[in-house]
Amino acid sequence: MSEWFEAWFDSEYYHILYKNRDQQEAEQFLNSLISSIPIGKKDRVLDLACGTGRHANYLSSLGFNVTGTDLSPRSIKMAVASSKSKSSAFFKVHDMRDPLTDELFDIVLNLFTSFGYFKAHEDNLRSLRAIHSNLAADGKLVIDFFNAGKLCATLPTSEVKTVDKLEFKINKEVKDSVVIKTISFNADGRLHNYREEVQVLNLSDFVSLMKETGFKIICTFGNYNLESFSPDSDRLIIVAKKSQ
Repeated sequence: MSEWFEAWFDSEYYHILYKNRDQQEAEQFLNSLISSIPIGKKDRVLDLACGTGRHANYLSSLGFNVTGTDLSPRSIKMAVASSKSKSSAFFKVHDMRDPLTDELFDIVLNLFTSFGYFKAHEDNLRSLRAIHSNLAADGKLVIDFFNAGKLCATLPTSEVKTVDKLEFKINKEVKDSVVIKTISFNADGRLHNYREEVQVLNLSDFVSLMKETGFKIICTFGNYNLESFSPDSDRLIIVAKKSQ
């Protein structure tokens, strides 16, 4: 039986619902990261769970050596198509729980809440161990996650979004330390139902995960302007270093 993210992320309707991502915000965030981490032009960068490649393609357009991977063949196809005119990023279908064979990177990026999709704690550990094995000595990992405390306190229970004449009815709840989003809409003469599930992971959870998998957190940020993390922050951005 396939996982929810295998079906939903590879659906054409997922890409319709989320077609209006804020590209300017993504580029400003990356510009800040480049100078803060920092990322050098000779560094090898892996954009893990890259989606349609908006981060990878922008970094590549700036001259960085970038590989993007994602579990969704549809997303990778779209990333490749969008890269042809503006970047030389390399894309491939890949499960983040498995290491890339015989490849090493200086920086691994896991952006826009692309972690915590799995039911089993061991899958989180598998993902981080795979990243660890693909990082060069002293390599760095950047995880961009939601601030679980603030999100759980302010989560709207329902909303309706109309995109390309499709009406998406979205319900949200937190249950058993998981943020669950159910998405229903009518298309092609029938009712479609999908769901998203993301674990509620706080900074303390990431500290434990990092320690168990050979990483040391070196700094945290609370938004895409890289301001300090606090309980009121919108994001939890973690920069960790591979330890030996």
